Amino acid sequence: MASKKYTLLMGLICLISTAFGQVGSGGYNWKDSSLIPTKRMPQHQEFLNNNYAFPAKPRNQWEIGISAGAATQSSDVSAIFPTLGLGVSVRKAIGYVFSLRAEYIHGVTKGLNWVSSYNYQKNPAWSHKYNAPFRQPDGTIIGTVSGLNPVKFDPVFYNYKTVINEASLEGVFTLNNIRFHKNKSGLIIYGLAGIGGMIFDARVNTLNSAGNPYDFSSIVANANVYKNRKEVRKALKKMMDGTYETPAESEGTRRPKLFGNTFLPIVTAGFGVAFKLSKKFNIGLEEKITMTKTDLLDGQQWQEQAWGDAVQTRDYDSYHYTSIRLNYNLGAKSVEPLWWVNPLDYAYNELNRPQHILFPKPVLPDADGDGVTDQFDNEPNTPQGCPVDSHGVSLDTDGDGVPDCKDKEKVTPTYCQPVDADGVGKCPCPDSSCFAGYAKPDKSCHLGYVPPVVFKKGSEKLSDEAKSILTSLGGMLKASENCKVKIVGHPLADKRSQKRNQARIDAVVKYLVETQGITADRVEAVYDGGAGDENTVDIISETIGGGK
Repeated sequence: MASKKYTLLMGLICLISTAFGQVGSGGYNWKDSSLIPTKRMPQHQEFLNNNYAFPAKPRNQWEIGISAGAATQSSDVSAIFPTLGLGVSVRKAIGYVFSLRAEYIHGVTKGLNWVSSYNYQKNPAWSHKYNAPFRQPDGTIIGTVSGLNPVKFDPVFYNYKTVINEASLEGVFTLNNIRFHKNKSGLIIYGLAGIGGMIFDARVNTLNSAGNPYDFSSIVANANVYKNRKEVRKALKKMMDGTYETPAESEGTRRPKLFGNTFLPIVTAGFGVAFKLSKKFNIGLEEKITMTKTDLLDGQQWQEQAWGDAVQTRDYDSYHYTSIRLNYNLGAKSVEPLWWVNPLDYAYNELNRPQHILFPKPVLPDADGDGVTDQFDNEPNTPQGCPVDSHGVSLDTDGDGVPDCKDKEKVTPTYCQPVDADGVGKCPCPDSSCFAGYAKPDKSCHLGYVPPVVFKKGSEKLSDEAKSILTSLGGMLKASENCKVKIVGHPLADKRSQKRNQARIDAVVKYLVETQGITADRVEAVYDGGAGDENTVDIISETIGGGK
């Protein structure tokens, strides 16, 4: 029966693999700072500024799941398949390959032998109700353990019903999310191993509805009539009432108790596949085995030997949980759980369409060292130290024929020309008013990118890191009198978020004005900057009276 179970499982895996194997899965926008948790924001800023090679790990979602399937026991008594198992789980990625999963499983396993047994004299669940052969020290076999005269030996058919409650913590290893030749598939294969604890309650069906032992002799007498084990079990089920009223043989005081049931430490192992249905939902198939250090999950630990002998077995019982799982990804402003993300996605996209790579300067011949390569240099022998234009020609700002590097009067008005060998002309104008309009200062703002100010969730207080950013910004504003800044927030639609957002922006404005001494007309508050991270306040630089 177990082989049929595994054949069915593998068939389902192949079928769904064919259907979902080509479903793609995108990466994430590495520029989106709202996906980066506060504690990893410094690394993110260094990465954006090309000071660190690795992007920060994004905030990723939790996975919660429910499962249902068949709980099947491997023990001395043949299992009845299938029996019901139910479970719930919570899983969180530690990295792209490894994640942790906490799981609770409730299962009911059943078993029924189709071969009769006689050597049950040491099993109290059966020996107190049936007559078993017993071998005395002198080798004489008698019918009961009390030493009475031999009587008819009663055959029995071992059976059990075990209720299992298990809690475990498992490490899950994703085996195929690192892809070199495709972005991602919609199928994940994983293995797992873990530890935990379980309690169980095993019972056997030894008495009929009238409280009397079953007469199994008719089943044994007609053994040749039944064609196979299925017919024997069918006859047994017809005879038995299915109440499982008798407590099975247990560990007694050798094991601790929890809620009145035997408690055991366990080790788990398994494998599974998951198929993506959407960015929130996925469905999976999983096979997990739980190994215990007891031989009494089925209430039977005595091996059939010669008449009157019962030898204790040393093989520990285990059980399998073959399940179908439905999982949901939980979390806002987060990427999918990392086992669905290909960690090579950013690197491959960057190689294909660079947006962030810091390329080294190309090494091209430049004989005169003026910064313009020989292939584009229209003046290949520019004197050392002379500034040149984009064509490699010495600059002559005033066009007087004397290059700037030799011109002692770099801006000579045309009406003061011609000039002497030093580039100095003879001007009729007695003062500097003659030069008005010839050279205009650059009044545009060149602050460039300013890092955002990140607040802790629910906080309106500036952190030390935020103060450091604003102190640096204050220094730059003092040195750039043509610049002003906009302080932009991204509140949610509710009033509480809007009020907190206003307080955060006011705190930034107050720090720049009162602490850094920036005039209020150079700091503009924008309380609703549209979509963005609620906990991030952006800073945008602009030219006073103009654009960015």
